[in-house]
Amino acid sequence: MSVCTAQNLPAILQATFGFERFRANQEAVCRTAIEGRDLLLVMPTGSGKSLCYQLPAVALGGTALVVSPLIALMEDQVAKLAGLGLRAERIHSGLDRGASRQVCVDYLAGKLQFLFIAPERLRVPGFGAMLARRRPALIAVDEAHCISQWGHDFRPDYRMLGQYLPALRPAPVVALTATATPAVQEDIVMQLGMVNPKRFIHGFRRENLAVEVVDLPVPQRGTAVCGLLKEKARRPAIVYASSRKLAEQLAEEITAVARTAAYHAGLDTETRERVQTAFQTGKLEVVVATIAFGMGVDKADIRTVIHVGLPSTLEGYYQEIGRAGRDGKPSRTFLMHSYADRRTQDFFLNRDYPPVAHLEQVYRALTDDLQAVEDLRGACELSDEEFDKALEKLEIHGGARVDYGGHVTAGGPGWKKTYAVQAQHRAEQLSKVLRFTEATDCRMAALVRHFGDVEDAQPCGVCDVCNPAGAVLKLFRRATTVERKMAQAILEALRPVEYKAAGTLHKTVDPAGHMSRDEFESVLDALMRSGLVQVEDAEYEKDGEVRRFRKVRLTAAGLGTRTLTHVDLLLADGVVEEFSGKAEATNSVRKMRKGQTGRVEKALSDPVRLSTADEALAGRLREWRAAEAKRRRVPAYVVMHDRTLYAVAQARPQNPRQLLEVDGMGTAKVEKFGKAILELCEKCD
Repeated sequence: MSVCTAQNLPAILQATFGFERFRANQEAVCRTAIEGRDLLLVMPTGSGKSLCYQLPAVALGGTALVVSPLIALMEDQVAKLAGLGLRAERIHSGLDRGASRQVCVDYLAGKLQFLFIAPERLRVPGFGAMLARRRPALIAVDEAHCISQWGHDFRPDYRMLGQYLPALRPAPVVALTATATPAVQEDIVMQLGMVNPKRFIHGFRRENLAVEVVDLPVPQRGTAVCGLLKEKARRPAIVYASSRKLAEQLAEEITAVARTAAYHAGLDTETRERVQTAFQTGKLEVVVATIAFGMGVDKADIRTVIHVGLPSTLEGYYQEIGRAGRDGKPSRTFLMHSYADRRTQDFFLNRDYPPVAHLEQVYRALTDDLQAVEDLRGACELSDEEFDKALEKLEIHGGARVDYGGHVTAGGPGWKKTYAVQAQHRAEQLSKVLRFTEATDCRMAALVRHFGDVEDAQPCGVCDVCNPAGAVLKLFRRATTVERKMAQAILEALRPVEYKAAGTLHKTVDPAGHMSRDEFESVLDALMRSGLVQVEDAEYEKDGEVRRFRKVRLTAAGLGTRTLTHVDLLLADGVVEEFSGKAEATNSVRKMRKGQTGRVEKALSDPVRLSTADEALAGRLREWRAAEAKRRRVPAYVVMHDRTLYAVAQARPQNPRQLLEVDGMGTAKVEKFGKAILELCEKCD
């Protein structure tokens, strides 16, 4: 290693890789690697992580062993290195045995500078021993979050890596990932047996990436996606779907406006490679994919990333949106969600984390003697899918041991505790995604904080929270008189204190409960968007339970604002009709709104006092609301808030125009529920 000095690095960078200078933090990482020290590198997609093991490998000489989770990722890296004149090869399930054997021969002969392998390869009998016969100069573990049970793409074979590495030492281990929270970082270090590693956690802030989060019903999303992507400036684009079927359906729809194809694990290898290559070379403008797509794609000019549904983790979401705008030019991402997505994610969670009883049934059938997996399957009263998932979880948590030949023996009894902890962790990951969609602070700042980078968590200025005027899908409206009164009350309640919890603040300014919590949060959101208040997540422990709340405090601007007369308060008001999928109906309803004299605000400004007749109508509306909520499988307030229900009972509207004048009845609700509500009002006259 004596020939590898810091002075050599810029020369190798230019001569071998063709770059004039290092990007931020790259040189320090490379220096650490050539010193022979283990290191953990957490940097976003597109920030140049690959160079941080490739350049040290060239400088050190010998062969770098690179463990990579995806064939597409391997093929892309091998092709790039070969294009630079470097000797790189790979071994994975897509190669025939003859080709793999030749790669092994070349490795042992010292002819390779890089050897890429899948983690599963180390389970092949004799393969680890073969590698140890000629120890590598450096070991790179790419997409290292896959090693952690807390990582969003957890791979059981990755978790076994640590037991094979000691035989390949003293090579330094370089673990690289774009998405690792502090908990995942700790797990990576422990599982790989890294020795006093140096950690580089940098660059999560993306100045050129505008994040927009939109509550949009499932049936309207296809129209919205097509509306967005018909603009050429928003292409190339990646659209992420939650299922193969949805990916196929959306790809067919989008084909009407752009050259599009689907990409998912149900397609054969040749088709997937063809789609990826076509997208990479510009023959395709849009790919509609499940989450596997993109890890092997290095395309700098992606302008748009759209999630048609909730992602399961913020780590995965950040990595996926990070594929946009790698060229540094302004790019935009859209996250479409609704209550229905929560049910979908709950289904996935229950599927991926089956009942403990399923695992216990398989565990009881295990013995210390080898038995074929298929024989074990026959001994359990589970479906094939249930059995496979239960055995997978048992293996991960040490309750079963499966060898490469497909035989299984009993493991230790401690699996139940760790399984329960991991299942709870997965559920919490989904809760964090839901909190992200509901948050009223800067989207990028929230993501940066999630990865532990608190120093760079300043407002981005371009997301839908920081810059509502720049939002594309989301529609904003000016606050009503009543909402402005509530906003003023919030400012006055916060003025004498350091902060208040959001729930306490709501009760303070609206003790009679005229404004629902959701409506109160909308006003709070508008104040935050105007820079007058700051909202942050906090927690405390009581009776052994962690309880979360949100702190609300005045900013310097809020302290200096005595009246909101000249402050423009904007509240989120649905989706721009161009993208809603119901433009014709929306236009007709909006025409009715012209000439309206104003919304009925009495129910908010005064305590609710219903006459006997009005109370009878309110009772019927409550019954209808309960039935509608049950039919749609949503909470009652999603159909209609109490405040709106009482306002309708008082106003007794006779037509859609009058119904629109009731506070809380926007165009979407009138289109969806107007006919039923008006019929109830008519019957109670």
